[in-house]
Amino acid sequence: MSQKIAFECPVYKKCGGCQLLHMDYQVQLNHKKGQVAKLLKPYGKLEKMIGMEQPMHYRYKVHAAFGRDRKGNIISGTYKEGTHQIVPVENCLLENEKADAIIQTIRKLLKSFKIKTYDEDTGYGLLRHVLVRVGYQTGQIMVVLVLGSPIMPSKNNFVKALRMEHPEITTVVVNVNDKKTSMVLGEKEQVIYGPGYIEDELCGMIFKISPRSFYQVNPCMAQELYQKAMEYAGISGRETVLDAYCGTGTIGMVAAGKSQKVIGVELSKDAVKDAIAGAKKNKLSNIRFYQADAGDFMEAMAENKERVDVVFMDPPRSGSSEKFLSALVRLKPKRVVYISCNPETLARDLNFLCKKGYQMKKGAAVDMFPFTDDIEAVVLLEN
Repeated sequence: MSQKIAFECPVYKKCGGCQLLHMDYQVQLNHKKGQVAKLLKPYGKLEKMIGMEQPMHYRYKVHAAFGRDRKGNIISGTYKEGTHQIVPVENCLLENEKADAIIQTIRKLLKSFKIKTYDEDTGYGLLRHVLVRVGYQTGQIMVVLVLGSPIMPSKNNFVKALRMEHPEITTVVVNVNDKKTSMVLGEKEQVIYGPGYIEDELCGMIFKISPRSFYQVNPCMAQELYQKAMEYAGISGRETVLDAYCGTGTIGMVAAGKSQKVIGVELSKDAVKDAIAGAKKNKLSNIRFYQADAGDFMEAMAENKERVDVVFMDPPRSGSSEKFLSALVRLKPKRVVYISCNPETLARDLNFLCKKGYQMKKGAAVDMFPFTDDIEAVVLLEN
């Protein structure tokens, strides 16, 4: 794992997508572990940092903005940090190589099909963005063409030409975003080739991924993270498990195979819909999903004196609210497995929980996003 980067990215200083490319990978891991260990020192010690064997090209969801340079040439790439200025990218060291190759082909095809790129200032032009999602285990590929208006000339011939170069593409979707917004995807969609979604396998479960579905960007390390979370949960088969902030139900579904009963709670209606479909797809009969605020849901469970043995929680970057944490303390699960994408809010929430009788037993930092400042962590708390 101590490989050095033998070459530099030509847009490293311009793009802002990765901050640690200049650093040897083992040094990065030590640096990240040190940051988490320092924050969590008052509560417990960390195990060995979990890093990637091959820390390149790990992003299986790739987004490219399209536009033109000053000479009028078609460009695609990423927005410069904090701006809407496109930094042209040919090959990214973090992105899936097949996805990058597809984006390059689309750039070439635009000229021959006389498709204009969208201009944010004038509102003219058609193609705004391209989103490519690749199945880590299945190899299925979805291409989403984000257009400024619903009419795409010669769309069938365009798909045919694209698939001539990349026959691995399994579905193509047109997404219409006709608003002046920084959001990439709009509300309207039209499937122009294939089923409109791809499937992938994670921790032995099948997941359906449509253009707007949440799915881990780095599925390789997501498996490592979830396996560590399951190890910490210590499920023996008799437990009732609550998956709070469950999203599309990934952790809950993985836990369902080992538990007596799993309850998933999520505020997003679309995510709950995906979670229910996923449980059905994986033939899981011992899991139920509810659309609700997780704090309110746990409060009601505590009121009704319902028992929960293990709680998985995976809050947003801002961490948990005091209301949620108070409801968790009231519910009194034996074990809490806290998955965090922000060690600072994790430390803040541990401070609250440890004052209320919980103790941090184990913890590990996981490198979900090599060459960037982002760090994921998982912690076991016991009552």
